Amino acid sequence: MPEHEPVDLELLVQSVVDYAIFMLDPGGRIASWNTGAERIKGYQADEVIGRHFSVFYPPEDVAAGKPEWELATAVADGRLEDEGWRVRRDGTRFWANVVITALHDSEGRLRGFGKVTRDMTERRVNEWSMRESEDRFRLLVQSVVDYAIFMLDPGGRIASWNTGAERIKGYQADEVIGRHFSVFYPPEDVAAGKPEWELATAVADGRLEDEGWRVRRDGTRFWANVVITALHDSEGRLRGFGKVTRDMTERRTVERALDERGQLLAHLVRAQEMERRRIAWDVHDDTIQSMVAVGMRLQLLATRMPGEHADAMLRLNETVNASIGRLRNLTFRLHPPGVDSGGLVEGLSSYLDQVVAGAGLTYSLTHDLTAEPPTETAITVFRICQEALTNVRKHARASVVTVSLVSVDQGVHVRVGDDGVGFDQPPESLARHDHFGLIEMRQRAEVAGGWWSLHSRPGAGATVEFWVPAVPREAP
Repeated sequence: MPEHEPVDLELLVQSVVDYAIFMLDPGGRIASWNTGAERIKGYQADEVIGRHFSVFYPPEDVAAGKPEWELATAVADGRLEDEGWRVRRDGTRFWANVVITALHDSEGRLRGFGKVTRDMTERRVNEWSMRESEDRFRLLVQSVVDYAIFMLDPGGRIASWNTGAERIKGYQADEVIGRHFSVFYPPEDVAAGKPEWELATAVADGRLEDEGWRVRRDGTRFWANVVITALHDSEGRLRGFGKVTRDMTERRTVERALDERGQLLAHLVRAQEMERRRIAWDVHDDTIQSMVAVGMRLQLLATRMPGEHADAMLRLNETVNASIGRLRNLTFRLHPPGVDSGGLVEGLSSYLDQVVAGAGLTYSLTHDLTAEPPTETAITVFRICQEALTNVRKHARASVVTVSLVSVDQGVHVRVGDDGVGFDQPPESLARHDHFGLIEMRQRAEVAGGWWSLHSRPGAGATVEFWVPAVPREAP
């Protein structure tokens, strides 16, 4: 080894100002002191050499025997690394990273310790500030109640949940974290692959904004404004997605009620009902009365004709009477009494009494309406229920029917269920060209600004569920 190397090494150690580098004897007393130690700890060499290194530790650490424990650990393990508070000459504290190395000679005898200390106060303050900032931000996000703000992992599974998400979507955090976010989408959107498409679009474009129906925990829907942002780390890797959702149902309902389309819808519904009423009156006052007269003449002719001709007249009269019955059912379906005179609940109750109970079915009607819906809403609800009940009577082979009406989100939420045979086909495949009743129900709800869905399992009956807004069109 060159003769000048120890001198150069000592010069190097003495010149370092960012690290306190000094020696301890086997008992822990300070044996050397460099410029960095002087700068960091505040002592001159002649003030500190010979003193025990515990002078740099806070009183509570000295009382706990921490300096001695650190030396013992360094002897046992060869070295020790620690971070904690240390004390300067003026009594102020700094956050230190400390490495103590046990030094042995060639025969294995402990000769002392090498101690390297770095002042990490600024880094710790920055980390603490960042952590405090993150905590404040987390508290802010958690406290927001008007927006659902949560994280998705790269696969679309929910990774965080705030108070707003709980309020808007109805799930507690432990019920939803880990599940795929498609749980919030209507079945038709899931079947169409909309959740996956939204994530792919967010990755491709950086973000995606959308408005549409979403599903709460209780199965009801709300109109949501959604922003999905792709989150990448500093190396460009996808780490997940940030998702912000706002419930816009009330705003959409009011806007839809007051815009030109809403006004046209109200006029259209009223015009349709007036036309239905006119047709029902024409059929009742003209066609049915004429057929009744024909039936009476056939009965009279039957009494005046020979036996075989009399029997033919009577069979013809039976056919006429059956046609009269079908026409009367038609007029009832076109304009059942009660909706425009007694309101929605009374109209539905009357219809259930005459049609459902008349077909041998047991029914229950429950309602929790805060107010009578506007006329066009009541008519829309009644017509969808009417079609649903017709399907139950014709196809379900049920014995019990349940109907419930509830005021939700400034609208009417309706369920029509039965205990019939059900079906195993998805609603999307049923509501096609050969199922006009289902198509009509969905179209009525959607044209009114609402939504409609159908749930069923084989042997477990079926439930028609829908919601339509109930804001008066005359509102200012």
